[in-house]
Amino acid sequence: MNSTQANTIDEVISMLEDIIVVSKEKQDPLGYFAALYQKVTIAVKEGIKEGRFENGERMEKLDVIFANRYLLAYHDYQANNSVTKSWLKAFALSKKYWPVVLQHLLIGMNAHINLDLGIAAAEVAKGQNIEDLKNDFDEINKVLASLVETVQAELAQIWRPLRWILKLTGRLDNLIVDFSMELARDGAWRFAKKLAEQPAADWPTTIEARDNAVANVAKIVTKPGIFLGLMLKIVRLGERGTVSKKIEILQ
Repeated sequence: MNSTQANTIDEVISMLEDIIVVSKEKQDPLGYFAALYQKVTIAVKEGIKEGRFENGERMEKLDVIFANRYLLAYHDYQANNSVTKSWLKAFALSKKYWPVVLQHLLIGMNAHINLDLGIAAAEVAKGQNIEDLKNDFDEINKVLASLVETVQAELAQIWRPLRWILKLTGRLDNLIVDFSMELARDGAWRFAKKLAEQPAADWPTTIEARDNAVANVAKIVTKPGIFLGLMLKIVRLGERGTVSKKIEILQ
């Protein structure tokens, strides 16, 4: 197995585990997103097994293509190779002290869902009508939605008043919805269709333009404003446990 690319959904889960283990050892916040992603991948695997998708074989292919974009970006970053601007924003945040766990998760979701998901969907639909994928694409969002409450509960273990403070600022529900279900369903799907309608030779230009836009959206996470930024600093000071412990909670 290529050390940076998976061939099956089980290999995706295993390679995410490798990232999680290394992140725990290094106390690296990049492990937060890897832990969340592993949880999502396991849920998709179970969904395939339970027959939730119209085409389970195609869904596993989509899952692997999708995951491989993250895995390649992660390993390229570790090797000091170039990565997309969207992933660079996410990875760079791991070097800073002040971002809270939620910010690390959201900026990873921004890069992976808003950029990578559309590319993966277009890839898996090559030579076919991409509309045939739509129902299963929407089903992925139901899988994501089913995990939101679990993730919120885990974040509350790390810092109990987090949910209350973000709801007080009116941002929690907007952040969760904007960066996951709605954009995954709408923005990523429109991007996938745009790619599917173009010749492959035009993809790099379209992807680069999308990457620039998604990287710009990351400012919502990295620069949330003075008031919310102050609240998040209070959250950060109150987060419980080491990076390793937080990763364990997210698992």
